[in-house]
Amino acid sequence: MPLVTLCGSLSLYPSPLGASLHDAGYRALGLPFSYIPFAVRDLAGALSGMRSLSIRGFGVSYPFKQRVMPLLDGIDPLAKRIGAVNTIVNDDGILTGHNTDWVGAVRALEEVRPLASARMLLLGAGGAARAIAYGVTERGARLTIANRDLAKAQELANSVGGEARGFDEADRAGDYDVLVNATTLGSKEVDLRSPVPAAALNAGLVVMDIVYKPVETLLLAAARTIGATAVHGGRMLLHQAAKQFELYTGHAAPLEVMDAALRAKIG
Repeated sequence: MPLVTLCGSLSLYPSPLGASLHDAGYRALGLPFSYIPFAVRDLAGALSGMRSLSIRGFGVSYPFKQRVMPLLDGIDPLAKRIGAVNTIVNDDGILTGHNTDWVGAVRALEEVRPLASARMLLLGAGGAARAIAYGVTERGARLTIANRDLAKAQELANSVGGEARGFDEADRAGDYDVLVNATTLGSKEVDLRSPVPAAALNAGLVVMDIVYKPVETLLLAAARTIGATAVHGGRMLLHQAAKQFELYTGHAAPLEVMDAALRAKIG
């Protein structure tokens, strides 16, 4: 029996969903890999264990996407430009940070509409928001970033050529073509409340919530109720996981198989 190469994820609140996608891909290609989500309280210790146990790759989730950067041996230039890491690859004890979140967000949104010239409101300015901001502006979206800490929103907006607003801009979400929630509002582990009043939404809006625990957040439920296009966080998870898969294994991800695994879990 061949040795198994271990991959996994680092999060305060681990979810088996990412493991389902990766493991389905490994089985489809007959690769001796396995994926385990880890609950992490000691980030530096987790990275030490990654080296010691020869764990090939880790996905990095909230709240570690920026905290992990100074602990790595190297950072891919694109991840450095974004300012956040959601993927770590271990090459014989050398840990390199990458970012696949931007790929996941762009592909998830482009499944439902083009991004060129789209007026987009992005809620949040943390690690995931940084990746999304980079990806959508690269695709030509006209981006406004709303955050409670306006200085953080302004710093991110300056880095991608967008505009910054306070979080009350969420009340004007209907003035945009696309709304993306990249905050933890809506998450069952943090705060189930929607970041946007239902009255601010309209039927012409595309609404993506990167929260996927639960998949049907209050924001997405409100969007569906009024006839807006709703994109759940599992779509971004799928596409960023496919890119991670390629970094870990060196093989093209079997996207259809991974998509089927996602749909089997959450539809």
